[in-house]
Amino acid sequence: MENNIKGKVVIITGASSGIGEAVAKHLASLGAILSLGARRKEKLDELVKDIKAAGGQAQAFVTDVTKREEVEALVKSTVSAFGKVDVLFNNAGLMPLSKLEELHHEEWEQMIDTNLKGTLYGIGAVLPLFKAQKGGHVINVSSVAGHRVGPGGAVYSATKFAVRALSEGFRQEVKPYNIRTTIISPGAIKTELPNTITDTQIKESMKTVLDKAISPESIARGVAYAIEQPADYDVNEIILRPTSQPS
Repeated sequence: MENNIKGKVVIITGASSGIGEAVAKHLASLGAILSLGARRKEKLDELVKDIKAAGGQAQAFVTDVTKREEVEALVKSTVSAFGKVDVLFNNAGLMPLSKLEELHHEEWEQMIDTNLKGTLYGIGAVLPLFKAQKGGHVINVSSVAGHRVGPGGAVYSATKFAVRALSEGFRQEVKPYNIRTTIISPGAIKTELPNTITDTQIKESMKTVLDKAISPESIARGVAYAIEQPADYDVNEIILRPTSQPS
């Protein structure tokens, strides 16, 4: 039985580690063709090598999602390499949590540029293509922090709430073009994301949450579920937490 993933060309941003890497490997195992974007060339090249060694298809393109021209180049390069784009997985993100009173202005800007503007640049880059082909699928990564706010997470949550708002507005606007939209909201996942936290007190307090974290492969299965549904079935939002995570 066909899984509705085989042969689809999927762009993944933030593909060099964590959720992006896990999703890439899982979709490749299901027959997807991967276009992998991230800033770390060595990590990307290693991932492509692993996917090809397992019999999959993938190509890497160094991409900084905070630069609109690089995101647009990622989409154009994907079309040049594989002839089409079926799915965009907008995954790149940062989480340098801190209390507002610490005035970490640069970190605020990094989160807004990566988590929100990077997602918007991805949508803008694929939208003309998806409109022309009357179909496509955009999967945006929000977070449980896009549903609730905790101390130290005001700016991070603001970007993730914004991703959800952006995704819902996008969903409503693109119905005439048969474009599907999914929001993935992970809870505690074992990734490099906590490494971006520079506030030592908050980093220490996160250890209790991270002790319960689940593997990024759990998100990969959720992404695959959303993609593999028939074209008339639009999985709009998935929230995934560890069973033991209370909030």
